Amino acid sequence: MRLPPAILGSTEEVLREILRFTAPADVTLSRYFKDHQRLGSRERGVVAEAVYAVLRNKTFFTDFGGTGGTPSMRRLALLGLAETAGIESLAGLSDEETEFLTRIQDIDRALLPPLAQANMPQWLYDKLVAQYGETEAQQLAAVLNTPAPLDLRVNSIKANRDDVIAKLAEAPIVAEPTPYSPLGLRVKKKPTLQNLPLFKDGAIEVQDEGSQVLAQILAARRGEMVVDFCAGAGGKTLALGATMRNTGRLYAFDVSEKRLSKLKPRLARSGLSNVHPVLIAHERDAKIKRLAGKIDRVLVDAPCSGLGTLRRNPDVKWRQPESAVAEMQEKQAAILDGAARLLKGGGRLVYATCSLLNEENEFIVEQFIASHPDFDLVPMSKVLAEQKIDLEMDQYLKLLPHKHGTDGFFAAVLERKPMAAKKPKTEAAEAGDAAPAADAAQA
Repeated sequence: MRLPPAILGSTEEVLREILRFTAPADVTLSRYFKDHQRLGSRERGVVAEAVYAVLRNKTFFTDFGGTGGTPSMRRLALLGLAETAGIESLAGLSDEETEFLTRIQDIDRALLPPLAQANMPQWLYDKLVAQYGETEAQQLAAVLNTPAPLDLRVNSIKANRDDVIAKLAEAPIVAEPTPYSPLGLRVKKKPTLQNLPLFKDGAIEVQDEGSQVLAQILAARRGEMVVDFCAGAGGKTLALGATMRNTGRLYAFDVSEKRLSKLKPRLARSGLSNVHPVLIAHERDAKIKRLAGKIDRVLVDAPCSGLGTLRRNPDVKWRQPESAVAEMQEKQAAILDGAARLLKGGGRLVYATCSLLNEENEFIVEQFIASHPDFDLVPMSKVLAEQKIDLEMDQYLKLLPHKHGTDGFFAAVLERKPMAAKKPKTEAAEAGDAAPAADAAQA
């Protein structure tokens, strides 16, 4: 099927803005589509896919798509559209453009230099080679340059996986159980879900399987006090609330009011009443101090480089410099230190990132343990066995797209040693203790 001629102009226009890398690609695309509502849903999908194809293949398209220099924005738009929709779908091409696209399409990419195959900045490729070895780094890069699958989490408060599979089939949408998350589904293609009764009723949420596994390994129980320390839009918060069977108290902390606002409609659909969103100023906020030593479980999905999500956000590798990793390290160490203060003796904390780099992962955890003798690292192999998750891991969870089919995730489980018994409080002191629920609400 031929694409409308306007598609090329729209792709070229939005690419020009996105390749400035002044904002996330998805934000720029959303703004563009809002400003150009003449584009139907099909056209928007074609433009978005072409843009992401350019971001995934930027090194290759730039190096081999020019004529003695960087290719024009029109050529980049053509390359993106040809990559996703096929040359035959493009109307109004000149003979020169058709020849150009055919020539690029006929290149055997397996014969390209490693960096052109990897399609990422030199600094990032060098880090991956140093960490994983050249062969695995190339395998990892190849998968990172493909679109991610669409994963769903079944809300166990409202549905079970088999029933959801059957109802999706009526749509008709083909979905298969994910191998590691007992509530996960992987959907074939990428259908629109927003209008499905299952979505509107809160029976399903979009969530990568790796993210679901992070919520699982926290192993939150009924009636516990739990904190999702960097809750964001709340995907893991909702998974934790369902794991707790809508009991206990689950605090969703975040420094961004905008991100927490995105949790509200999802929370309303979910049927959960045990979730309490709390806006904090920083990791030393007074609201956190008032809960110190009172929490059973803490999830710290720390801000990071996001390099494990390149299948979904390929612009990330181009938008941030190598120096951003060092800047993230300082923030990660401070957040982990602040979150750890919440735990009671015997409580567990999961430190997680969606980064592929040791600097943001093992290094942060080992640094924390060295300076916090009251914490132990719980081997991930033990945690996975407790949760009956069929994954072979050692000390840490390391999910990799080319091995596990998920986004790239790292996680470590830290347990606070039981605290020494405190002296009995006086009657006056006990009367002065505020309930944890009031502590967070009053601040």
